[in-house]
Amino acid sequence: MIQKLKKEVSKVIVGQEEMIDAILVALLGQGHVLLEGMPGLAKTTTVKTFAKALGLEFARVQFTPDLIPSDILGAKIYNPKSTEFFTKKGPIFANLILADEINRAPAKVQSALLEAMQERQVTIDNVSYPLPQPFVVMATQNPIEQEGTYRLPEAQLDRFMMKIVLGYNTKDEELEILSRSERSGQESVEQVVSGQELQEAAMACQQLYADEAIKRYILDIVFATREHPDVLHGASPRGSIDLLRAAKARAYLQGRDFVKPSDVASLALPVLRHRVILTFEARAEGKDADEVVRQIIESVPMP
Repeated sequence: MIQKLKKEVSKVIVGQEEMIDAILVALLGQGHVLLEGMPGLAKTTTVKTFAKALGLEFARVQFTPDLIPSDILGAKIYNPKSTEFFTKKGPIFANLILADEINRAPAKVQSALLEAMQERQVTIDNVSYPLPQPFVVMATQNPIEQEGTYRLPEAQLDRFMMKIVLGYNTKDEELEILSRSERSGQESVEQVVSGQELQEAAMACQQLYADEAIKRYILDIVFATREHPDVLHGASPRGSIDLLRAAKARAYLQGRDFVKPSDVASLALPVLRHRVILTFEARAEGKDADEVVRQIIESVPMP
């Protein structure tokens, strides 16, 4: 199933293996992903391609400074003909949500996603509505063009299972992109996996065996983020849970029914980098969260 899915996505997307694997981990681990990279790296196209290949209901929300929460969640609307109120659901009621350039909207709009991302439900006028399953938010943001953007609140960042920082394609990959751009028309993406199959795979994924030594290894890494001298606030317990779920998803993708320490070590950076807040002194010295998390991974002994 996974190989069919990756093959279908590769019809459109060239390279960017880390982003594709991260999205697969998020889909199997039932988590959300924040994609950060320069413009033109196919962040939006990748998410749309996955939605087509999975046959999932897809909704794209372009975050702008004038957006309000009801534009995403929905609202109670008055019908003058029937003289009654009815609930108009917003684009959040889909399986795969693309929150495009999420940092272009203020905090009150970003916080509209908090309940949906954590509890898989939306409350409109004191009535809670469950969201369709699976439900995954893929948010994008650019590391440049800081004018007119808003920093994501820590509570918002903590809802994301992983933050993936994208780099440029290699020269050979970009040559393939140029060649594809010359062809008439685009490759048509077909549904190769159903939403039901994805849900069953996600449930099977979480049944994978993780030894107590693996769980202690995860806790050693997470607790080290809280005790590091350059860290003001370390990862939350949600970070521990997400690291375990992500490690199980990676093991599943590699065809194993148990988690290895290497699964944890390879995913610790994308799972924890956005959850670590450095001290002012560390930032003044030019350090960043990635550097600190890498130090922690190298210093914590692997079982």
